[in-house]
Amino acid sequence: MLSKNIEAALNKQIRIEAESSQTYLSMACWAEVNGLEGISQFMYAQSDEERAHMLKLIKYVNERGGHSQITDLKAPKTSYTTFKEMFETLYEHETFVSNSINELVHITFSEKDYATHNFLQWYVSEQIEEEATAKTILDKINLIGDDKGGLYLFDRDIQQITVTSSVAINPK
Repeated sequence: MLSKNIEAALNKQIRIEAESSQTYLSMACWAEVNGLEGISQFMYAQSDEERAHMLKLIKYVNERGGHSQITDLKAPKTSYTTFKEMFETLYEHETFVSNSINELVHITFSEKDYATHNFLQWYVSEQIEEEATAKTILDKINLIGDDKGGLYLFDRDIQQITVTSSVAINPK
């Protein structure tokens, strides 16, 4: 059984994961209407992944005797000045999610809920990967600068960008 405090914290994380999915979806739409097909496909895939993260939390809460709550979501930003600004926003968002997961892990440790603590280790590893991917993308964007040819190649190649973390990651 989950304590009410941990249940509430997990429900907060469910909302954050849902908002993450919406953020990526909004970014995909912006990229698509701006002719950045590769970036939009990358963002659509990321949106699906974030939704899967949310569903994994929902199932966990319900299976542990809690009640997952589906709540209102904060509307994501819908436009960006540049694709670089969009990826900077993405990186900031992933850092926010990492901090939220870390706080959740701290709560489970404080309450000696080792089952939930163990469950959340997958999210800790996943966030290491998400931040590394976002940082790698930003590094590539900074290398491109204002080169339109570089943007074309980046847009084409972004779907192959993956970062392997040094931390063991369970299959999704």
